[in-house]
Amino acid sequence: MLTSNAQIFFNKTDGVVQYFVQVGAYSVPALGLPYLRAKTATNGFFGPFPQGFLKIAPTRNFSIVGGKLPTLIGAETTFSHANMNIQRGLLWNQENAVNRGVQVNYTAGRVAFSASLNEGFYSNKYSWAWLSATWTLNDKNTFAFIGSGNTRHTNIATQATPLYQNNEQLYNVIFTHTSGPWTIQPYFQYTRVPRIPEIGALHEASTTGGALLANYSFAQGSKAGGLKLDGVSLPFRVEYLASTGTVANGAPNLLYGPGSRAWSVTVTPTYQRGIFFARPEFSFVQATRTTPGMAFGPDGRAKTQTRLLLEVGVMF
Repeated sequence: MLTSNAQIFFNKTDGVVQYFVQVGAYSVPALGLPYLRAKTATNGFFGPFPQGFLKIAPTRNFSIVGGKLPTLIGAETTFSHANMNIQRGLLWNQENAVNRGVQVNYTAGRVAFSASLNEGFYSNKYSWAWLSATWTLNDKNTFAFIGSGNTRHTNIATQATPLYQNNEQLYNVIFTHTSGPWTIQPYFQYTRVPRIPEIGALHEASTTGGALLANYSFAQGSKAGGLKLDGVSLPFRVEYLASTGTVANGAPNLLYGPGSRAWSVTVTPTYQRGIFFARPEFSFVQATRTTPGMAFGPDGRAKTQTRLLLEVGVMF
């Protein structure tokens, strides 16, 4: 499978008035979900102007941002070029991607705070509140806590707005370590959807998951068996996610049926030389305790998914 993206970025990162604009077409491949081609994804998700915001930064420590914002949630971003792996992971599937709203940022020494009021999962209902705090322990280690949730119950359901996740509370704890060629990022995630009979959630449900993202970048001049490894890196990701509830008690489906579980492994060897890059990817997902019709394959009964992808392109 070949992924397809063509995007242009405009930004200004200095002065009191700053901005960022992203335009183009994109696919958003994710583990355990059907693959959508760029035209379908662009039209169905965030349009050809997926992100763009104005930033007012009167001081180095304080700023206000408004527009179509990237999420504060999770360790992976929405678009492939900014991630270690081509596909987003199982935990990312529970998180929002792009939201319209306003965000305030403040830095006090080694701690950076952000607070946001927004629409959550692109729902056009401005009832979500987020708070994040990131502590830079030293030049190699950071620790982040993120809490978010919908302050009202909403019944919006579109391709970009999953009904149940748009009514959830979500919490992340993320640790990032960088040392020499290594970047290691374990993170924990918990989500909860309360009982909301009017949207079909007759019982509360939650997900609990953990992921490890890591990357090893070979140093300049590295060789293996006479083969030059300049520009080569080896990102990989492992995850586990479990949901609660049963079909019998009317809990919402947050994974592959109420009470289902899944684990995954993704390996994405990457080569970059100048503006050119190429990365093949292997991924495997296995689900358990699934509900027939809600898992993988044409009939939703398969319990495993294996994919091979290739992404090639230029960045300049």
